[in-house]
Amino acid sequence: MQIHRSGSVLLTGAVAVALAVTALPAAAQAAPSATAVISEVYGGGGNSGATLTRDFVELANAGSAPFEVGGLSVQYLPGSPSAGSQWQVSELSGSIAPGGRYLVAQAAGTGGTVALPTADATGTVAMAAGSGTVALVSGTAPLTCKSAADCAADTRIVDLVGYGSAVVREGSGPVPGASATASVARAASLADTDDNAADLAAGAPTPVNAKGETSGGGQEPEEPGPTEPGDVRIHDIQGTTRVSPLDGTSVTGVPGVVTGVRASGSRGFWIQDTAPDGDPRTGEGLFVYTGSTAPAVKVGDAVLVSGKVAEYYPSTGTQSLTQITAPRFTVLSSGNALPAPVVLDARSVPGRYVPSADGGAIDALPLDPSRYALDLYEALEGSRVELADTRVTGATTAYDEIWVTVKPRENPTRRGGTLYASYEDQNTGRLKVMSLDPARPVPTANVGDVLKGRTTGVLDYASYGGYNVQATELGTVVDKKLRREVTRKQKKDELAVATYNVENLDARDDQAKFDTLAEGVAVNLSSPDIVSLEEIQDDNGAVNDGTTGSEATLKRFTDAIVAKGGPRYAWRYIAPENNKDGGEPGGNIRNVFLFNPQRVSFTDRAGGDATTPVRAVDTWKGVELSASPGRINPASTAWADSRKPLVGEFAFRGKPVFVIGNHFASKGGDQPLHGRYQEPTRSSETKRIQQAAEVNTFVTALLKADRSAKVVALGDFNDFEFSPTMKALTKGRALKPLIATLPPSERYSYVFDGNSQTLDHILTSPGIRRPDYDVVHINAEFADQASDHDPQVVRIKVGGGFWH
Repeated sequence: MQIHRSGSVLLTGAVAVALAVTALPAAAQAAPSATAVISEVYGGGGNSGATLTRDFVELANAGSAPFEVGGLSVQYLPGSPSAGSQWQVSELSGSIAPGGRYLVAQAAGTGGTVALPTADATGTVAMAAGSGTVALVSGTAPLTCKSAADCAADTRIVDLVGYGSAVVREGSGPVPGASATASVARAASLADTDDNAADLAAGAPTPVNAKGETSGGGQEPEEPGPTEPGDVRIHDIQGTTRVSPLDGTSVTGVPGVVTGVRASGSRGFWIQDTAPDGDPRTGEGLFVYTGSTAPAVKVGDAVLVSGKVAEYYPSTGTQSLTQITAPRFTVLSSGNALPAPVVLDARSVPGRYVPSADGGAIDALPLDPSRYALDLYEALEGSRVELADTRVTGATTAYDEIWVTVKPRENPTRRGGTLYASYEDQNTGRLKVMSLDPARPVPTANVGDVLKGRTTGVLDYASYGGYNVQATELGTVVDKKLRREVTRKQKKDELAVATYNVENLDARDDQAKFDTLAEGVAVNLSSPDIVSLEEIQDDNGAVNDGTTGSEATLKRFTDAIVAKGGPRYAWRYIAPENNKDGGEPGGNIRNVFLFNPQRVSFTDRAGGDATTPVRAVDTWKGVELSASPGRINPASTAWADSRKPLVGEFAFRGKPVFVIGNHFASKGGDQPLHGRYQEPTRSSETKRIQQAAEVNTFVTALLKADRSAKVVALGDFNDFEFSPTMKALTKGRALKPLIATLPPSERYSYVFDGNSQTLDHILTSPGIRRPDYDVVHINAEFADQASDHDPQVVRIKVGGGFWH
């Protein structure tokens, strides 16, 4: 490993060479799937002797609920990949109905006479007829594995099929028999035992699309839609809990008026009963899921719907969405009046968030919409609602979503957001708003703006953000002129130390990103003396080729800072071991120190590398670092697949200061605030507590050697000021979190799902007195942002020979 410095000088640490024992190749194995599987693969389309003109991959859903494939991909690798072979990607959209099929058309050849049925997705991959590997992948980034063993370790693979003589396959061997006239197909049961040879067999190709159409235009005959209302109403389906009492049963002739239509993504429409039962617990709205088929209805149609009632869980830990699947419906009339929307405001939404189940599922708890906000939203799931003059608490996203609050006085921040103040004090008035009309997306807005006038739509539930309004009528944005902050310049005798998460910056990013981030450092942060950066990637970003250096990235960034009027920063970092620090695969994320050598010097001590722990050394001159830069106990399991803290020793006006740059493990895997488990389990917290303990132990060692040592620990700690992580980090009063010195309405650096919250922190040791601390709001509250984090800075004054 190498310690990297600006100016092309490298301090080389010891290089360890290990001999590895070559193991026999293992079969690639995603966990056996009870939902989406690859049901058929055919690479002979258009070949000589073939009947079909195109290759294809068919997917199937063996589950009882729709399976979303938006954001997933089908990928192909040659059967015997060479060093230059790459996975070829075909992106997917929409979803697969329970028991349904999904057809991905691939490249066409010059042979064959019969076209595929209309494809649900189309790629351009020319698959080999006799041998190859196809994977269903969560995400659209190309896979990099080229052996069965490596692919077995890639958790993005949902299902995988190797055929012919494919090296990459599941189980005992690939499926034999594929040819120009034969596909490999899964048994009718769609069973997945993770053994390709056992689960699939060769035979004549039989492509089927989501509509049930086969080659040549054939289609399974559909049953006619209902002509008379049945005995079941929507409120009977919704019931008095979160799970329908009719889940899994077929219903006939359910009446309702169409209140909204979703023609893309997870397609379908909402219906609402015009004759409610008067029970506030039983919802009168319902989603009718049509899969990849655009629904042939419009708002105002009176319909009768038959189908199967199903509870769809959008993601792990979420609540479910009650819906009718595999529907057959009849339009009785059009242009009907819609039910009046329920007004959601500070009076109608309860002050409590959700009932407790002591960490268990709340699915079966009776709804109490007069007491709990999430119970009210659940009782209104699928129904028309209305918001008016709501304040924006989460800026417009790249997905045309916006967060608002119907409770303007609920935990307001100084700049117009809604503060997330504690685990117990949830913000009940937050709702996400999206537009159902692609021609009129949600307008661009920043935190503190107002969505003025009526916003009307259907209340829905999704994995990201929970309850949301699918708007059919949008208010207009009133710009409240939120401005990006500029902190003051440090004085001559003040050391300014800042932290900034620059969101996966690498040398392949657009210059505009470099320029905006650079302006944040040079102008908004007023050119701090030291900047601790998080999320600097290696020079080629997500390209997974073993590159670990960041010299080109940092050269572009520091050049951009100079161009924006800032100083010529130098840098220090320790390159991680390849793919050992988490983050985006291949990105090799790391912490980096920038420093202005005209104001502060870096004390270089050789010996630090990716695997050697830094120690506090008590000398006659005072405490020193055994290596500078160094890493805190990098072999600890606390840092497995996570960024290791970077420690550096600086000198300012002849006095030493120790800076620790941190980027703790993310919150990925935690149960959502709006989910079915209450109170939600914060599983990721365990690792951050361990990481905090490691940093605290190191700081304690520094202070044991010199109780007046000046230590600044800062970065993206990925946790709140009231969290157990902060308690572990500050144990024994080794460090003081400066966020607590601000007024409560200013304690945030990040906005998530409409909650303003603090994930980034600066902490100081007791020897640093009266620090001047500022969170500089330039990103998190704005639709146009260079990073999703706001930077922070602390200014420490040195005067009269003493630190203050």
